[in-house]
Amino acid sequence: MATEGGGKEMNEIKTQFTTREGLYKLLPHSEYSRPNRVPFNSQGSNPVRVSFVNLNDQSGNGDRLCFNVGRELYFYIYKGVRKAADLSKPIDKRIYKGTQPTCHDFNHLTATAESVSLLVGFSAGQVQLIDPIKKETSKLFNEENSCQHLWKVDWNEERENEGSKTSEEALVTVQRLIDKSRVTCVRWVPGSESLFLVAHSSGNMYLYNVEHACGTTAPHYQLLKQGESFAVHTCKSKSTRNPLLKWTVGEGALNEFAFSPDGKFLACVSQDGFLRVFSFDSVELHGTMKSYFGGLLCVCWSPDGKYVVTGGEDDLVTVWSFGDCRVIARGHGHKSWVSVVAFDPYTTSVEESDPMELSGSDEDFQDLLHFGRDRANSTQSRLSKRNSTESRPVSVTYRFGSVGQDTQLCLWDLTEDILFPHQPLSRARTHTNVMNATSPPAGSTGNSVMTPGNSAPPPLPRSNSLPHSAVSSTGSKGSIADGAIASGVSKFATLSLHDRKDRHHEKDHKRNHSMGHISSKSSDKLNLVTKTKTDPAKTLGTPLCPRMEDVPLLEPLICKKIAHERLTVLIFLEDCIVTACQEGFICTWGRPGKVVSFNP
Repeated sequence: MATEGGGKEMNEIKTQFTTREGLYKLLPHSEYSRPNRVPFNSQGSNPVRVSFVNLNDQSGNGDRLCFNVGRELYFYIYKGVRKAADLSKPIDKRIYKGTQPTCHDFNHLTATAESVSLLVGFSAGQVQLIDPIKKETSKLFNEENSCQHLWKVDWNEERENEGSKTSEEALVTVQRLIDKSRVTCVRWVPGSESLFLVAHSSGNMYLYNVEHACGTTAPHYQLLKQGESFAVHTCKSKSTRNPLLKWTVGEGALNEFAFSPDGKFLACVSQDGFLRVFSFDSVELHGTMKSYFGGLLCVCWSPDGKYVVTGGEDDLVTVWSFGDCRVIARGHGHKSWVSVVAFDPYTTSVEESDPMELSGSDEDFQDLLHFGRDRANSTQSRLSKRNSTESRPVSVTYRFGSVGQDTQLCLWDLTEDILFPHQPLSRARTHTNVMNATSPPAGSTGNSVMTPGNSAPPPLPRSNSLPHSAVSSTGSKGSIADGAIASGVSKFATLSLHDRKDRHHEKDHKRNHSMGHISSKSSDKLNLVTKTKTDPAKTLGTPLCPRMEDVPLLEPLICKKIAHERLTVLIFLEDCIVTACQEGFICTWGRPGKVVSFNP
């Protein structure tokens, strides 16, 4: 295994890495891609995304995989660490004309061995409901109903694989009556067989019901609720039609949203750099946070719903406490934009500790699994033990990961000394093993320079936190609600791409990895917003956006270059970790002790 040294070794693609659990290994035979395995020319294309579902069939091989590459969409049996991938036999393959798939999501609640509901969002704004098992297209949303989309299936195409069929569709370019902008995120509402939520680069979100039509005329809306930087409208019509609700959130694109594990809250991240967490049913704003600079691109929840992690154009991962509504830590390891963050529900450290107030229940973990099924795993049992009143209290270390446009995978541990600091953190300078991790992140103003002082308290075992300065006790929920949120949330501290180039940044900052789908038009729009509404100094240093020295800085457990192109996917499964890059290669990393001999 190549070491983390300088020069050529730093640019080598890593095929394995070690953590305290053991050795993770890349499984070349479990790689999924287009059948010809030719790297995809990703210039100007939308990010490669991956979705999983489990069909609960009797064969024990019920995992299914969907991914998009350019204008193509593939649906495969996923064999994971058990068997080698067979790319010659996709269950379904679709090629679209006039638009490209941008995101997709399975309905885990209704999935069976005979049928599965898959939502697909597109660059032209449409949302399609398909069944890749039955090879059917059920409905098309955000498209004028009177204009039928073209559907063509070539059953006689000569292919080497048996039984494989290629569906070729052309979505007619007509006026989209609901939203004309690119779909950035689509998700089924947890626990629902028919409701789904769609986000667009316009900054709007829409709630749909698959049972209802969209209508042949543009919808009319009436205001339901309005707050700081958001508004929610209902669709005004004589009969029920889609969309049921329209959310307008922040400024610029709404890049991603994520439901809390219990489905009651919705975390949204936008191009204006804000995280906003809503109560989904009451559409009330629960809390908010501002990036250090630039837009926020990704968001995820901890398995128990206590913490939210974001990543974005400030190259940082930021940990936000749901209960306290404040930033509790930042992580610096990436050298370019962070594209995906995700918690690992299968890896956690549990140790006995002194009694402390910890809330939560086993119900918090019902929606943890990507496959949407209840698995008896060690993580759940140990987290259940933490919440048990009969056993001694235990402390939990959360594991999460991130991937970025710098082609690196980072793993992080969120430990007790960060979650529940027992004493003020000193401002002692701490050395890290990560390249340039002790320097301010690119684009920072230099306020995060650490000064030698009192020695830091001894770190807890396996802690990856870097104590920087005392955590202020004023960062409570009450002080945030009474102070900065009310006055500052409407003043967006967004820095445009042009502004960022003028600031002090690292020489090795890889701007050449910038995502192709971020157009110059959107950048111009952000410049306008910046010039007219933004004053970063009014949010920096407040509870909305603490300075770098005001919160602990996390050091990644590992930081490895694992691809040639920017990374767009990170999913934690029970036996493996799944990553994908913009070249269209979906890679499987076997967990320690989970790799078995392959049976082709």
